[in-house]
Amino acid sequence: MISDAAKLLVRRGLTRLDLSIGRDPQHARLARTLAALDLTAVLDIGANVGQYAGLLRIGGYAGRLVSCEPLSAAYGELAARAAKDPAWTPVRTAVGAAEGTATIHVAGNSQSSSLLPMRQSHVDADPSSAIVGSEEVPVTTVRDLVDVHDLDPARTLLKVDTQGFESAVLDGAGDLLSDFAAVQLELSYVPLYDGQVLADELLARVFEAGFAFWSIEPGFAGPDGRLLQADALLVRRDLVPAG
Repeated sequence: MISDAAKLLVRRGLTRLDLSIGRDPQHARLARTLAALDLTAVLDIGANVGQYAGLLRIGGYAGRLVSCEPLSAAYGELAARAAKDPAWTPVRTAVGAAEGTATIHVAGNSQSSSLLPMRQSHVDADPSSAIVGSEEVPVTTVRDLVDVHDLDPARTLLKVDTQGFESAVLDGAGDLLSDFAAVQLELSYVPLYDGQVLADELLARVFEAGFAFWSIEPGFAGPDGRLLQADALLVRRDLVPAG
């Protein structure tokens, strides 16, 4: 039997790595939601090195994964992980309102990198996120990804974690947004990047597109404990059980 002291030591280690454990972790609940809604694909925008997709696999999701990541180093790790999984397609690209190229600001911790300039408030909350360089990257749209990879939006979860660039990703989906079965968005409650759209406006947009709130997961918090970001899962209203 594991002692309480040992459990505490493990939890402290996981906290330092920005990980958590529990009786019903987020990835297990999300995999159950995908199964309950009979979704067969996940369009993973902002995949970094594949953490999100990897956790979905651990949770039991066995459907298609299309993971998009623009950073060259992160994409290399993503592609290596995906190579072992025939249902997982990595794509080296950013996703926005229109096709083209753009400059991405590379953060020291990689996952905070963004097409938008980072604010000092972000660095103050997490010094490891400070910008250390930039890269020119290709940009595509959600609509183009759906066409190229033959995705059926009605059976697909659109996951968007693009560090303040979420609104532009939704712009690139256009009226196709309403056809997705579910959307997962990273929401910011305070400005962390210049020009980003905050949580209230993003939620109003997806509600107007026909989605209903399903769940929310706390994310990035400041040193004072204030919640700065969270991940919201929204499901098309006609798929939400009554009551």
